[in-house]
Amino acid sequence: MTSYNTFTPGDIGTLLISLLLCIYLGPAVIRFLRWLKFGQNINEDAPETHRIKQGTPTMGGLLIVGVVAISVLVVLAVGRSNVHANASLLAVLAVFVLHACLGFLDDYLKTKHGKSLGLKARQKLAIQVLIAAAFIFWRLYSADRSTTAITFWSGVTVDLGPWYYLLCALWMIGLSNAANLTDGLDGLATGLTVLASIGLSLTVFTMLPGNEQLPWFGYALAGACLGFLWFNAYPAKVFMGDTGSLAIGGGLAAMAIVGKQEILLLVLMAVFLMEMFSVIIQVGVVKLTGGREKGRRIFRMTPIHHHFEKLGWPETVVVARFWILGSVALCIALLIAPYISPWINR
Repeated sequence: MTSYNTFTPGDIGTLLISLLLCIYLGPAVIRFLRWLKFGQNINEDAPETHRIKQGTPTMGGLLIVGVVAISVLVVLAVGRSNVHANASLLAVLAVFVLHACLGFLDDYLKTKHGKSLGLKARQKLAIQVLIAAAFIFWRLYSADRSTTAITFWSGVTVDLGPWYYLLCALWMIGLSNAANLTDGLDGLATGLTVLASIGLSLTVFTMLPGNEQLPWFGYALAGACLGFLWFNAYPAKVFMGDTGSLAIGGGLAAMAIVGKQEILLLVLMAVFLMEMFSVIIQVGVVKLTGGREKGRRIFRMTPIHHHFEKLGWPETVVVARFWILGSVALCIALLIAPYISPWINR
């Protein structure tokens, strides 16, 4: 058994390269998005205070994704690491980029149509399933049989067999959508991603062959989001859009699966899941109690961050308090990690 992962030159390098690159390239990317007229179209159902955000450059996720990819590849090149030894890291990066491509398509269609409508839900889900299936296919032919086991608590490990891969697909699809729903306030998803990425990087299992540099992805993502937050904090000069949010959820899910921290990621992304389940509960109750026009509503508006805005909380207060909840989730995850991760010392 080993302790929590410690910072290495590669970890610090990816984080710092991502942070500095994001801050340096940010202004140019924002100008480019404005030139392309890739502006945010605010949903008619959004709170009134969001009207002023109409036209703010979106697809800023391109900056996050590009910076993460550059940082990881630069550190790999400097460290002279071969592709075979870092197959897991590159697979996670590929999942991250593929989700970004899906998000970009969705964002592009929204800007093209001039309203908050992109891909249809079933179209987006179909592509998410294809990405998850490709990742699972890779896992089937790259991982040993023990990877189908999940440790729920100390001494309680269940080998799910083939069902494990179905669960992985649901994890990836669910968490990418959860991150997508969380990206609704200035800086909200960006700040929460920094916390989840660092927590996951500290706890993923790196002792399997090919996993040694896996934390680099998490640190690169944390650095990129810190840099992006420079421009995305209230009042935001740019939004990440689906390009960034879908990539974040899918990338973190892939990293957790490869690093055997499937359960712990649910704790780290507790706020993201709260956002997603608020929508699921609201839609379910409305349908069961009379439909859109007459149905009963549990929340004033979903995702739940809008509920608190409707209660009168300023946007900055909602974001700050959700960041606090994300910090609590990080602390809880680090506290329980030794009990659900047998390679971490208690």
